[in-house]
Amino acid sequence: MEMILAFVALILLQSFTSSMVDGAGLKVGYYRHTCPEAEGIVSDVVGKAVRANPGVAANLIRMHFHDCFVRGCDGSILIDSTAGNVAEKDSPANNPSLLGFDIIDAAKSRVEAKCPGVVSCADIVAFAARDGAHQAGGLMWGVEGGRRDGRISRASDTRGNLPPPSFDVNQLTQLFAQKHLSQEDMVTLSGAHSIGVSHCSSFSADRLYNFSGRGGQDPSMDARYALQLKAKCPASSSSSDVVVPLDPLTPTKLDVKYYVDLEYKRGLLKSDQTLMSNDATSRLVKINAKYPTTWRRNFGRAMVKMGSIDVLTGSQGEIRRQCRVPN
Repeated sequence: MEMILAFVALILLQSFTSSMVDGAGLKVGYYRHTCPEAEGIVSDVVGKAVRANPGVAANLIRMHFHDCFVRGCDGSILIDSTAGNVAEKDSPANNPSLLGFDIIDAAKSRVEAKCPGVVSCADIVAFAARDGAHQAGGLMWGVEGGRRDGRISRASDTRGNLPPPSFDVNQLTQLFAQKHLSQEDMVTLSGAHSIGVSHCSSFSADRLYNFSGRGGQDPSMDARYALQLKAKCPASSSSSDVVVPLDPLTPTKLDVKYYVDLEYKRGLLKSDQTLMSNDATSRLVKINAKYPTTWRRNFGRAMVKMGSIDVLTGSQGEIRRQCRVPN
């Protein structure tokens, strides 16, 4: 019943925005006539998956982000590697941390059974990210459709396009600007780290034990929080497979507690806590922490903006029948 009500709400939202078309040719309600059940199918598949494992919501949001920042939002994150090519999904930035490909496969299979060759894999990724956010935090926005799928996926393309956890605020700002996203978009989208986990290997060496190669703890991290992390990620043993939540307060709920964490120096990754090192971004962090309704609205807007990065439309690209293999 919850999923049905949520989808009805989405349809009502789209009734007000279905005429909106962005500069890239994307449109809310794109499949209204060609495959009217598409978004409902994706919503149902994602809802069942998140209820079975709440952690997959973060993966679906991250998958959309990693797809859009590499070659644009073209579904290339889904393509499998071959004997002659290592694909994006098998780059160190995505493997083994990025999960949820089976959920996209399941949604695509059901959509193809209803509307063969109509709905792109790239659009399914965008719909699934929105539905993951709804399941994890009740967020809802109209997702523009009309993306077509790319045919190329190379692990090497992830280098320089996906921000590592070691990035500082200036590096993050520059990377997001290259994707035509503002510093405010960057801070808003960073709120997705309210859910999900990170491997100890992504932060422990520099933040807990050997800050800037000089030994000791990163002074920008709360001491008590650091002790808790050291208990889970000891320096004396291999902890590369151990994961900890990005948000220790509400690890499975997409909310503004992430920003509260940053105010109290409890950002897990350097790329999170660095948002407090700059006057402009720290001001945005404090606003988001104080006004959750504003952040929720802005998050949807920023996701729509991100979802239009370098999209393929019209006669470009293809509509893949199987998301893992180009036609």
